[in-house]
Amino acid sequence: MYLLGFDIGGTKCAVVTAMWDGENISILKKEKCATDLTVSPERMIEKLIAMADGILEKSPDAIGISCGGPLDSARGILLGPPNLPGWNHVQIVSILQAHYHVPVKLQNDANACAVAEWKFGAGQGCRNMVFMTFGTGLGAGLILNGALYSGTSDNAGELGHIRLSDLGPVGFGKAGSFEGFCSGNGIAQLGYFKALEKMQQGEYPLYCKKGDTISTITAKSIAGAARLGDETAIDVYRTCGAYLGKGLAVIIDLLNPEKIVIGSIFARSRDLLWESTAAVIQKEALPQSSCCCEIVSAALGEEIGDYAAIAVALS
Repeated sequence: MYLLGFDIGGTKCAVVTAMWDGENISILKKEKCATDLTVSPERMIEKLIAMADGILEKSPDAIGISCGGPLDSARGILLGPPNLPGWNHVQIVSILQAHYHVPVKLQNDANACAVAEWKFGAGQGCRNMVFMTFGTGLGAGLILNGALYSGTSDNAGELGHIRLSDLGPVGFGKAGSFEGFCSGNGIAQLGYFKALEKMQQGEYPLYCKKGDTISTITAKSIAGAARLGDETAIDVYRTCGAYLGKGLAVIIDLLNPEKIVIGSIFARSRDLLWESTAAVIQKEALPQSSCCCEIVSAALGEEIGDYAAIAVALS
């Protein structure tokens, strides 16, 4: 099958072509561009179609679209994703079908990434697998009994909204949420407040200098300081890891998966997180469930968005 994928994000978009022979996937060509939010969604989609037409070698057999939600995958409509202001009730599937006259599928990005890791990456061979994004935010896609589970309204897997503490960094509009503790933004918030404690004692962590604000602190800069031995930075990741363990224990007890695949920051910073994560899982999760659940880093790396769009085309 010759496939075309559209990966649509709030800051950038990509179109990719791929070949699937029934066992192996090969990404063939890719074009990307910045997402232009100053034009209408229809104009931006026209631009993506032009990019796709420029890399297609023949008519695709199927097309997949990976995009942030909320969306209606059954009707092929985007329902106003927060990272795409103005994209309200955009009938993207019908637009692409009218141009290409082939089957077109739409899926939210977390679900699409879950299917990609399941078909092509770290989750191959699993019947019950959870994929977790761990980047700017925290979301998840669920593979249950050998199929994607998206819920009644395409809203299954919003693990970031679970509250893990009454107080804590804010994520998903909720203080102390799973996303608040376990995301790039959340780690930056943790780092900032722990730095404030030190600064009021006349000390400055390596990732923070006088005059810095929360906007100048990042998960990456804190990780760099932690690897240089900065105790405050190490404590930030230790705290994040503990809450990650708390959230994973809930998932393990609730869904009893054989594998949890985690991307982005976890894949890059597992060495800073895992000791505290594993300790909390051991304490909180049912032994019968945790002993058969492997927690691994995502295998598709920075290209996961490309594979995600193609995985949707195959769904």
